[in-house]
Amino acid sequence: MIGGFIIHNGQPQRISEAQIQSPVGGHDFLWLHLDGRDENSRPLIEADAAIPLTARSALFAHETRPRCTVMDGGALINLRGLGSTPEDDPDPLVSIRIWAERGRVITVSFRSITAYRPVADRFLSGQILDPGDLIAAIADEITDSLDPDVASLGDRLDDIESKLDGNPPTSLRRQVAEIRSQAIGYRRFIAPQRQALDRISQTDLPWLDDVDHVHLREAADRCARMAEELEAVRERAALAHEELTDLRAEQLDRRSLLISIVALIFLPVTFVTGLLGMNVEGIPYAHEPWAFWGVIGFCALIAGAVGLWFASTRWVNR
Repeated sequence: MIGGFIIHNGQPQRISEAQIQSPVGGHDFLWLHLDGRDENSRPLIEADAAIPLTARSALFAHETRPRCTVMDGGALINLRGLGSTPEDDPDPLVSIRIWAERGRVITVSFRSITAYRPVADRFLSGQILDPGDLIAAIADEITDSLDPDVASLGDRLDDIESKLDGNPPTSLRRQVAEIRSQAIGYRRFIAPQRQALDRISQTDLPWLDDVDHVHLREAADRCARMAEELEAVRERAALAHEELTDLRAEQLDRRSLLISIVALIFLPVTFVTGLLGMNVEGIPYAHEPWAFWGVIGFCALIAGAVGLWFASTRWVNR
């Protein structure tokens, strides 16, 4: 899908794909949002000589990390945000590539990013008037959507830590691993994204005003806070995983000790019953009516004596 928006005589409006393909003039500000998978998108950018060659190549790069590069009066910015179709991309955050210059912004995405629709609504409502407003709006929407997800990781970890006392279920190990993996995946992009936003907020480009700088610095600060929180979640998840591993090892030790104690109690009893069960002549009291109960009582006495010995040596309480 290809989307286009212009501000003409102060009025924001959406333009059709046919208008995008043909030269569009007489506007105050133009925003093109291109689908990198659309076969019509790449020729449209490659034919635009006003965009530096490096930027044209970077707009369609498949592997991107958040960054900001200023060139020829414009800025190439890569950001990452939540995708609206997570089953369509293995990465936890999908990228949006931005080329911004005076009077025009071109964005390219290979996956659907959740920030696109709210920003488009803000554009059509007249809240976005220039490239600085658009970049600040994209950064705001990305951080607004990421904040609850990052906070939920900490909340889920709080619930898991409250269940570590006593006998936690085995499913907690899988949940902790999922939280840690998600935190690492988020932090991989949020940490450099903070640097990219911080850099664009410090650039002295003519189409960035003071209000835009404030919004971009605020977005950079929020990314820094999320990166710190994700680092804390990662460390807490590692500690919770270690504690679950220790609890599991302790449970195995207790069960192994119990099995060993039971085996040692029955070892002399097994010896006595095996000795008296030999099919040979001369077994004492073999024909006495009380012999069976006598053997039972003798075995119980031996088992009780061994059990008392274990209790006196504190094996049972270990």
